[in-house]
Amino acid sequence: MRIRATVAAVSGALALSAFAVPAAQADEAAGDLKITKVSVNGGKDVVIGTSAMKEFKLSITATDPAGVRGASGFLWFGPDFNTSTEVIRPVVFNAQCVAVDDTTKTCTDTVVAYPQDLRNAHAGSRWNVFATAVNNNGDKHREEYLKSEARLKRAARLTTNASPEPVKKGKTITVTGALTRANWETSKYAGYTKQDVKLQYKKKGTSSYTTLKTVKSDTKGNLKTTVKASADGYFRYVFAGTSTTPSVTSTSDFVDVR
Repeated sequence: MRIRATVAAVSGALALSAFAVPAAQADEAAGDLKITKVSVNGGKDVVIGTSAMKEFKLSITATDPAGVRGASGFLWFGPDFNTSTEVIRPVVFNAQCVAVDDTTKTCTDTVVAYPQDLRNAHAGSRWNVFATAVNNNGDKHREEYLKSEARLKRAARLTTNASPEPVKKGKTITVTGALTRANWETSKYAGYTKQDVKLQYKKKGTSSYTTLKTVKSDTKGNLKTTVKASADGYFRYVFAGTSTTPSVTSTSDFVDVR
């Protein structure tokens, strides 16, 4: 199983970093060694597109009266660690550690997610962390399976086109656009259907946008509505996001009203 290979990689990395302790001794007791915190991407959602790998940080804080030599880990998905095969791990286990005080360190790895390894069903669900730490004497070793705040989301795109340009005051402006999001299983962007998207307008010379109306994306993710031309200004669509997809704001489109 892939997750077992990753556990072995973590253990191997610790050994190569002079964290090696006899297995029996390491398993007997972790003593006062504790893993006190894990942080994934600084607590922010991890937004992933269709092709480019996504790098983000996994930080593990551990403490022991003797001090902490190092810590490392990886993310895993599923209700049961023993049956899960989905992992997000560092390309190289080489956590950089910073001392909090004489007894505590925070160690940070760069982990890498590849869209082609993900399923759309992963979006919005919490991932877990396998964390391991070794104390400064090398005689205590702790492994823990921890919940994290990490959520992976499917990247979104949003467009706006207002026409005709220019337009006479009082005439109708048609504002079209499209809301799409990453499909990790096809490696393409596809329409995000039946979603509420706000149409906003900013008059030329002003600094803030006003919401004119809410438009629902159709079965292909397309957006279309009309407004009356009043003055030169900028139109844009804004999507607030969902549990699986982040918020996104389109580039604004200027309309010259004559």
